[in-house]
Amino acid sequence: MKYLDKVIRNWRTQVSGRYVRERDSVLDIGCFDGYLFRKFEQKKLTNCIGVDPLLDEDIHTENYQLLKGNFPDALPADKKFDTITMLVVLEHIPRSQQNNLSEEFYGRLNDKGRVIITVPSPAVDKILDVLMTLKLIDGMSLDEHFGFHPNEVIDLFQEDQFTLLSREKFQFGLNNLFVFEKVS
Repeated sequence: MKYLDKVIRNWRTQVSGRYVRERDSVLDIGCFDGYLFRKFEQKKLTNCIGVDPLLDEDIHTENYQLLKGNFPDALPADKKFDTITMLVVLEHIPRSQQNNLSEEFYGRLNDKGRVIITVPSPAVDKILDVLMTLKLIDGMSLDEHFGFHPNEVIDLFQEDQFTLLSREKFQFGLNNLFVFEKVS
């Protein structure tokens, strides 16, 4: 991972981290190397799990575990969380699999649980192509972008199950943050 990749990741994690509460149990979908858990150690997160199909193997630490695989298949069936994060992951999921996310999230969240999602704006793909050509970033799985537009995020969450707490743009308008809360 190049320096600019790390700067962008850190910025995205900082913005989304404002909505992760102290002592939350967190599921990080697309966790990569567990950076989010290390970044928020001061929040004393509990029972955290990350899932990512790109992991070489499962990783178990004192504070979190990273599981090789996809959501929800890689998780223990009865495991629930206070927060589910999905940072720059949704655009990598085929549309046919996106339709079930609301139900899956609802079933995996405790009362008042949150879903925190970031989705890049459509212009980002062209910018990333240029940055990769200039060898300023490595980029990850860009071939998996399925033309997803940030405006589609809200439609994925059923109003009787989730309330939109926040929607904001950041990174010069090139990234979008969505925070939903489970309706109990």
